[in-house]
Formats: sequence, structure tokens, C-alpha cells
Amino acid sequence: MGNAGAAANELVAGRYRLQEVVHHEVGCVCWYGEDIEYARPRLLTQTQLPPDPMEDWAGPAVARIRHASELMGLRCPGGAASVIDVVEESGSLWTVVEWIDGMPLGEFLDQYGPLDHARAARIGLDVLGVLEAAHGEGLVHGELSLGQVFVRDHGGVVVSGYGLAGAGPAARIGAPAYASPEQARGEAYGSPADLWALGALLYTMTEGRPPFRDRGQPEATLKAIVRLPLRSPRHAGPLAQTMQGLLRKDSRERLTGPVVRDALVRIVNEDPAAAEASLPQSRPAVHRVLGLARGRKNLGRAGLIGTAVAAAVAVTVTALAATGDGSGDDVAASDATASRTAPVLPTGAGNGAGTPSSGTASPTTSPSPSASPSSSASATPSPPSPTSSSSSSSGAGKLPAGFRVFTASEGFAVALPKGWKRLSTNRAEDGSYRVVFGADGDPRDLAVTYSTRVGSDPVAVWRDTVEPALRKESGYDRLGAIRATTYQGREAADMEWVDESEGTRVRTFGRGFLIGGGEGFSLRWATPAADWENAGNQQALKTFLETFRGLPD
Repeated sequence: MGNAGAAANELVAGRYRLQEVVHHEVGCVCWYGEDIEYARPRLLTQTQLPPDPMEDWAGPAVARIRHASELMGLRCPGGAASVIDVVEESGSLWTVVEWIDGMPLGEFLDQYGPLDHARAARIGLDVLGVLEAAHGEGLVHGELSLGQVFVRDHGGVVVSGYGLAGAGPAARIGAPAYASPEQARGEAYGSPADLWALGALLYTMTEGRPPFRDRGQPEATLKAIVRLPLRSPRHAGPLAQTMQGLLRKDSRERLTGPVVRDALVRIVNEDPAAAEASLPQSRPAVHRVLGLARGRKNLGRAGLIGTAVAAAVAVTVTALAATGDGSGDDVAASDATASRTAPVLPTGAGNGAGTPSSGTASPTTSPSPSASPSSSASATPSPPSPTSSSSSSSGAGKLPAGFRVFTASEGFAVALPKGWKRLSTNRAEDGSYRVVFGADGDPRDLAVTYSTRVGSDPVAVWRDTVEPALRKESGYDRLGAIRATTYQGREAADMEWVDESEGTRVRTFGRGFLIGGGEGFSLRWATPAADWENAGNQQALKTFLETFRGLPD
């Protein structure tokens, strides 16, 4: 399926900058983006309109989406995505919603695997609550799928996509594998179709695949739903009976909402600790910052560390100043954990990490810096150009030659050039820390900083907290503006500067990403200014940003 020509860094309606694909379905692509007017992250759903200039499909669709958003805002505040804007542009309908602090359920499962029955029931119960609120207003979703359910970082779910069903001249089924039999036959449908989709989501959460697999062509998938028998679930435990009751092909025989609610509540109450483990909880110290939950393979998008906190450095640097060099700490861990398996790495450019546009090396480029300068460090850099990729990639991508994954005992992982190790570790009493990586004789280094006390605006943190301290450094000069961006789906800010260290002009790129609750991370990549645009250095920075991850317990 195409995306009608939309690409990362493109502006929609002159206001919303596209940054990274969240998920895509038939005729529909969801993007992470930025509202440049207010410097705020957004989610944008692009729905392709039919190419028929004789019909006005956009007008009714806009009205339907706005009406659905208003109803859901009243009946289920916080449970349904809040629509900010609906725009028709270049043959597409763009629905802009407020930022959701979490990740699509499909990405959640891709990253952390199938859930046990109690955890799946907990998420299912939250989704059912949103559906019941909508059904109480006579509103049917009709497009419920893994991409329309967001698992929040701090518990609960948000359902997006209300009003999108039937955005064209015929009913458009964005995710055929989750369509009910009546939808697959092209018949009229009502709330039982949403309950079928809920059953399909529960099935996928426990079995690792939808009840009727996607066959590549929508028509083939829909025929299978109508004609083939349901494959009995093997891993659902006590949830199996509820699933099968929801996935009855005759809509009149399907379980009703109240019956499903009673069943799910019973399963959750039988094992409340396991049920809650599927959703990120309040979490102490580093685990709260990383967004890690207390179960296997379970964390929200914050757990991917994909967010903004230039701010993190600011307060942390001050807090760490009095703690001294911790280079003697954790030496064994830094070596012993270097070869441990980390989370699945992105394929290709992946994850919209973005790198300064002053040069990008091929994956086979050596990470070693060049001895000859390629540009002047005083030039103002161009803003990063986030790359576009589906967040539901399957399988690990290849690391550039000469890199391997380093797993830190603090609870994060990042790919480093061969021969690099932990050079120093500074820690503060409040849990903040700073880890510096590099290699003997290599003038470059990467600093990973975590702070428990940062503000809510990453740009302001760089400007008001970090920069005043940097101005005291010899030869400090900021390069260009502090740039608001998003990183793996969260608010972030980038800043670049030069200063002098032991007579050498050094250039630094800093990306800060906020995690919430006053906590955040930052990555700082420093290299001799004369070698900044060396292809190996640009490849190294790109790799750091694309592979930095938080790890589950």
C-alpha cells in the first residue's frame, strides 16, 4: 500500500511536520509528527480519498470524525484519541490527534512478544470500556485493530480512529484480519462487529497472530474470515472461551459487552499482579525512567527510551559535579554485558531517530574518524531529517560493520564501535547518572545521561539549564537554534555546539528526550570539530540514535 507520496519531514497543511510512520493499514498511514505552530508532538492519520472529483467524500468524513471525537470526549475522556484538526490535502484526509503517551498495541507485541491470559484480559477490559462508551452513543468504530489501540506508558489504553470507517465510497476495511464476517461480506454491521474485533485482538495478544491470518490481499483475507473455521487458541488459558464467544461468525450469537466484561473482570481478579504487569506502572529510579514494567517483555513506548530530554543533562551535570569520577564502578558489568543480547534492533534507518544532515555514511563505512577535515565547524548545521520506517518491522536489522551492542547494567543498550568501553560512570544520590563511552586513543566519546529532575519543555531545558553551564566552557559557541523534535515518538530537542578541550576544538551533538514525571535522558556525541562531517562519525551518530534502547527486567 502506498502513502500517496507523503514522506518524512514533509509539511501537512503548512503546519504539521511528518516524522515517523507509526503503522499502516489498507488506505491508511499513521504518522508521528510535530505541530510546528505550537512545537508539540502529534499523531496524524492519513486516509486516502477515492479519486473521484465528482463526489465530495472529504466533507462528510470530516464532519463524521469531528462528531465522533466530540461524543467520545464527553463519554470516555482520556480513553479515545482527541482530534485537534481534520485536513483535506492532495487527495488525502489527515486526522490530527493529541499526543498519546504510549505505543500502538501492534508495536507493543512486536517488541515484547505475546501476553499471558491475565495481561491480555487487562488490556481487553480497557478496550471494552471505550467500546461500551461509544456503543452507548450509537457509535461503532468499525476499524478496530492493533494499530488503533495504544497502550499507555502509565496504564490504560487509548483508542484512535473513531469516524474513519467508510471514509470512501464503499466501506474501507483498514485491517482486514480484524474485520468481522459481516464486514467481510460487505453487509451492514453494528456494535457486534467491534466485539468481534475485540475478540481478534485478544486472540492476537495471546497467540501471537490474528485468528485469520493476513493473506497479503484484502480480498483473500476477507474470504478466509467468512469461509474458514476458527483455529482453536492454544495459549489463552481461561481466556479461550471468551475469545471463542466473541469470534462466533453469526453476529447474533456473539457474546454481549456485559457478558464479556464479567468474564474479563473474573480473569483479572484471579491474578491481579500478572494482569497489571502488562501495562507500565509507577516505577522507581531507573525502571520508572526507562518505562519498564515488572513482567517479561512489557513496557510502554517510554521503555524504548524514545523521547526527549535535553533537559536531563542540565540538572544531572550539576548534580553529578560533586560525585567524582566513577570510572572504577561497574567495570566488570561493562565488559561482561557487552555481548549480551539486546532488544531487536531497527531495520535500516528505522525508528525515525534522525541525524544531522551534514553527511551520512553507508552501513559499511568504517567508524574510524578521518584525519583530514571535511568542513568548517563554524557552519550552522541543518536540522535533523528523521527517517521514515514502519515501527512494526519484524526481525533484527544488521548493525554497521565494526559495531556491536553494549548492554549497560543501568538498564539501557546501545550499539558502539568495536573496542569502545565504559570510560567513566558518575552517579548522584537522587538516582541520576552519567555514563561516558569511548576507546583509548580515540578523541570521540558518547555520554548517556539520566536525570530525575527535568522540566516539561526539552527546548527550555537546553536553553535555560544546560546552556548557562556550557557558556563557562572555553570557546563555547552554539551552532544554530535549539531544535524541537520527536525521538521514537516523544518530545525531544537537539542542540549542537563547539568548545575547546585541551587545545582541541570539539563539536558536540546533544539530543534530550523527556520520559515524564520530571525524568529524562540525553545522548551527547562529541568529536573533534575538524572531523565532524567525516562519514564514519556521521554513521556512528546515526547508529547511536537508532539503537539506543531501554531493556525489560
